Amino acid sequence: MFEKLGQLAVRRSKLVLTSFIITMLAAGGVGLSVFGKLDSGGYSDPNSESMKVWNYFQENLKTKDAGVILIVDGKNKSVNDPNVVADAIALEKEVATVQGVESTLSYWSSGNQQTMVSKDGNAAYLLIYTKSDDFAKVGEVGKEIQSKFDGEYKSLQVYASGNGVITSAINGRIAKDLALAEAISIPLTFILLIFVFGAVIASAMPLFVGIFSILGAFFLLLLITQVTSVSVFALNLITGLGLGLGIDYSLLMVNRFREELHNGKEIDEAVVTTVKTAGKTVFYSGLTVAVTLGSMVVFPQSFLKSFGYAGVSVVLIAIVAAILPLPALMKLLGHRVDKFVVRKSGIVPKSDGRWAQTARFVMRKPVSVVVLSLVILGVMAAPIKDIVFSQLDARVLPKSDKAAIAYQVLSDRFPGQESSPIEILIPGAANKVTPEELNNYVTKIQQTEGIVRVIPFNVGNDIRIQAIQSMGSRTIEASDLIHKLRDLDSPQGTLIGGVAADFTDSQDGTARALPWALGWIAISVLILIFVFTGSVILPIKAVLLNILSLAATLGVITWIFIDGHLKWLVGDFTVTGTIDTGTAILIAVVVFGLSMDYELFLLSRIKEEHLAGHNNIESVAVGLQKSARIITAAALLLAAVFASFMTSGVTAIKMMGFGTAFAVLLDATLVRALLVPALMRLFGERNWWGPKFLKKYTLDH
Repeated sequence: MFEKLGQLAVRRSKLVLTSFIITMLAAGGVGLSVFGKLDSGGYSDPNSESMKVWNYFQENLKTKDAGVILIVDGKNKSVNDPNVVADAIALEKEVATVQGVESTLSYWSSGNQQTMVSKDGNAAYLLIYTKSDDFAKVGEVGKEIQSKFDGEYKSLQVYASGNGVITSAINGRIAKDLALAEAISIPLTFILLIFVFGAVIASAMPLFVGIFSILGAFFLLLLITQVTSVSVFALNLITGLGLGLGIDYSLLMVNRFREELHNGKEIDEAVVTTVKTAGKTVFYSGLTVAVTLGSMVVFPQSFLKSFGYAGVSVVLIAIVAAILPLPALMKLLGHRVDKFVVRKSGIVPKSDGRWAQTARFVMRKPVSVVVLSLVILGVMAAPIKDIVFSQLDARVLPKSDKAAIAYQVLSDRFPGQESSPIEILIPGAANKVTPEELNNYVTKIQQTEGIVRVIPFNVGNDIRIQAIQSMGSRTIEASDLIHKLRDLDSPQGTLIGGVAADFTDSQDGTARALPWALGWIAISVLILIFVFTGSVILPIKAVLLNILSLAATLGVITWIFIDGHLKWLVGDFTVTGTIDTGTAILIAVVVFGLSMDYELFLLSRIKEEHLAGHNNIESVAVGLQKSARIITAAALLLAAVFASFMTSGVTAIKMMGFGTAFAVLLDATLVRALLVPALMRLFGERNWWGPKFLKKYTLDH
């Protein structure tokens, strides 16, 4: 198949290249409309108990949560001070005129409810309900209210908070930070590409693959939005991964093309050989990355599913771009691929050099290298025992951000989560649950540690109970409280919802889906690598090494972002004692996929040398020499792209940037350059063993 693709690229090079460019430009032109169809929410489990409560409230009780919360501070004056009262009432009237606001409720307009007052009596809530429940529209209202009212208002100090404000602040800052990161990473990447390739023309090829992969993925994502919701953050994965895979695959293909030309082959033959060898590797490594990223569709939240859709889309287009139009471009360029030389040593591949020498040194002392490497990885992974998962809240913003300041004021000065209570619903129970049964249940709720106050009331035929908790809604403590409440003996049909329950259900849904995702990744990767290599040992070893590398990465992330170390390197952030679940999963899946990418790059050349008649040691040495340069260069370039994300003020994006950059560098150095050769030496010819009856399912190299 790959030989025929290579021949097609040679015979119809202009047609292949022109058709691809026109198709991708057209697809990209249409696909750019996806920007207006993406969702800024999707963090909840749509099939959870808390979502059932939310839907019931929306459809039957016509109630909603406050999208924006204003904390109105009298500046050391009581909330009942006449001047404070007059100014607060004026503020509420003005807020009510903001477009998108449906109604308001405050301490002053609710008949002086004491539950809405701070512990010191000098501040109170002003709750704002929006006309739309759409995540993005609530965020727009929150942004406008924050810009107009956060700060001094007459004699008052006003702080804007709530989901609308926090979401808008996080999303807005992420958008600005990513724009800055791209402004840094794209020119830096091009400079590094020129250095790595050694010639200007060749260095543009990753951009060819990357840009068209991104445009094509936009179109596929647009098609997906016709049948399901897709998160706006999927775009960031498409751009980052598109550029990264463009670098990886172009490096592999162009390097092999140059190698064949250097060995005296004609241009046509060099192109065909490149597609037969490097193209085959790109195809199978791309499939490995795709199935790894595709595992994210098993998670219940559309936010995480979206990364699966985006990842698979961009990988598939990158594979096509690398194995058909890129070879056509190489055919048309021929020896001009090395035009405008800036570094001669970057052009001519070497069969022997420092990487081969490193491999031979490692294979002379394989046991020592394995033990030392495992000790280093073990030390890095050790902090993982302290890892705690949570979700994004205002604390991921810089401390100076207005939304972060308001969140801290709310946490410090108010005794309970009045604005986001635990909602307990017993549908149709008004005539079924006896007063005694209800009182017993309410008493149990009141006696549960962490509950500040319980407010039961009837709404038609339904019983609704609001339980005010003492801790933040999106915390581990709140999740433990929800589990305790659900374990209580309760009237039949009782449902528990609210923000804390939504957080709990989202985390629990992720935990339930995680084994399925891991199982899918492990099984599919084992099968693909077996098909590619014909070995049983190599796939198992690859998966185990990637797990070790990933554990080390998560351990270092824990040490930095939970324990608060290395702020001088990654930038300042608020230490919350937790890391965001979604970001950690994204890092793990992306890193695992990219690691397998590099694994197949290496195994492909080692296998090729082994089939050429070299013994195990020489196969590993020459294979590492011919591939390690590519792997290291790709890792450095990819690390530079993701490291630029550390300039973000949002902790989750900072963590994603650091985690991915660290992982790819760790994998390209300690794992691929040391552990893999050492283990290949220890297993010897057993590396290539596979049951004879399965050999018919493997590739003929």
